[in-house]
Amino acid sequence: MIRVYTQVEQGQEWLRQYRGCKPVFACVLGFTETALIPGISAAGLTANDRKYTAIADAEFLYNGPQNQPQYPLPPLAAGASPVLISRAVVEALSIPVYLFNAGLPQPPTVPAIDLGGTVAKCLTQGCALDLVTVKHLLNQGLIWGEKLAASMDQGYLILGECVVGGTTTALAVLTGLGIAAAGKVNSSHPVCNHAQKWAVVQAGLQNAGFWQHPVKDPLQLIAAVGDPMQITAAGMAIAVSRTNGVMLAGGTQMLAVYALIKAIAQVYNLAWQPKQVVVGTTRWVAEDKSGNTIELAAMIDSVPLLATQLSFATSRYAQLRAYEQGYVKEGMGAGGSCIAAHLTQDWNQTQLIQAIEALVERYSHH
Repeated sequence: MIRVYTQVEQGQEWLRQYRGCKPVFACVLGFTETALIPGISAAGLTANDRKYTAIADAEFLYNGPQNQPQYPLPPLAAGASPVLISRAVVEALSIPVYLFNAGLPQPPTVPAIDLGGTVAKCLTQGCALDLVTVKHLLNQGLIWGEKLAASMDQGYLILGECVVGGTTTALAVLTGLGIAAAGKVNSSHPVCNHAQKWAVVQAGLQNAGFWQHPVKDPLQLIAAVGDPMQITAAGMAIAVSRTNGVMLAGGTQMLAVYALIKAIAQVYNLAWQPKQVVVGTTRWVAEDKSGNTIELAAMIDSVPLLATQLSFATSRYAQLRAYEQGYVKEGMGAGGSCIAAHLTQDWNQTQLIQAIEALVERYSHH
């Protein structure tokens, strides 16, 4: 049920080490005004819906289906929010959940740790975040990573994210780090809007003065074209890796975080344990014909890319079957949660689908 696509031996070794261990789930929430560009993301039908996607997802991850949620899950063109997958697993396995607000338009409606970050401006401007904020969020990530690791015993961290428009900031960061990621990232659209993303990224890097110049300082790169989740997650993963396993739970966005970790650790001389860190996602991301996740992971070098082999082809729900047509794909640590269910509880395809469908059933009755 878990396939390792890159750095196979290292990935298999990580799985052996953490089989049967109890995970902790941390989800870093952030926002970039890049999400407001028309058509950039399918995670919410309108620009206004997309403003509240992370807040709605956080509320659902924490509470499950409610009669009157303060923020209902946003309408999508097709498919169902990936938070349904994550919630089904954390609920069934009683995984502790920590939500971190790295920079949202307004605070979540459920308990979340406020890291004192800010919303990122649209990356086209080339000045998305203040450098002071970036340094602050890195530090907060390091501090909270250490705290989480202390609570974990021999377990591992599932580190998820919710940033609408985040695959575009991921492309910007990967490009700025010198990785030829254009045309390889994923998106929430069935067919990735590569040309639109690339135009946005080019404008941002040009305005920041980083176009065709390798960026020496990764923190300046995040300040120019990044989002608040990336730097927070990087700090958290660096700190946790020193003592425990880390599964960066996401697709393209977490590959960008992994590349960022490598750059920060090198430039700022921070100790971390690369062997403890893997990227865990869904089959829909890993095998997305509209991007090239596997090649991208191979280019970043040394990162094991893992994916749950979960399929919704036989699901009785149309909004789950939509995943097989390329809608939604991943988010809120969905793939990582499924990997944890296989790894920790030895769940198979049937058990996973039953848990997810039972939650969809409850949700549709609210």
